[in-house]
Amino acid sequence: MVALKKHLPPENIALSLMAEAKEGIIEELLNLMIQCHPTINKSVALKDLLEREAKMSTGIEQGVAIPHCKTTAVEELYAVLTVSKEGRDFQSLDGQPSHIFVMMLSPKKKIGPHIEFLATISQALKKKTTREKIILAPTPSEVCSLIYDF
Repeated sequence: MVALKKHLPPENIALSLMAEAKEGIIEELLNLMIQCHPTINKSVALKDLLEREAKMSTGIEQGVAIPHCKTTAVEELYAVLTVSKEGRDFQSLDGQPSHIFVMMLSPKKKIGPHIEFLATISQALKKKTTREKIILAPTPSEVCSLIYDF
């Protein structure tokens, strides 16, 4: 399994999502990712994320959205997480608002890490109590303690 500690350290976590609309949320998450990893090609990453989202919403169920794509904008897998206490409409499969947003970009040439990260983060966010604690977490470090040792 992919170690979430490597890809989601506290500096990759923001606890107050500002954007309201889906495209704005994606751009806000991407901006956070670029703050952490300035070598990312923003225009390529944004284009690839929006194309992926147009195929099928990455708003999964139970208040979680995982916008992700394989892209030439990165050389390795990067991830960020943000939270909306109020919830946002991300056109989720269950029609419910999303509260936890995890964005992941991975290189087109590597298959394994992409699938492993999606499986690992999905497993970490599986329990309702964990999701509820993440939404109310006062610090990024608290979020990390909840997802690292699920």
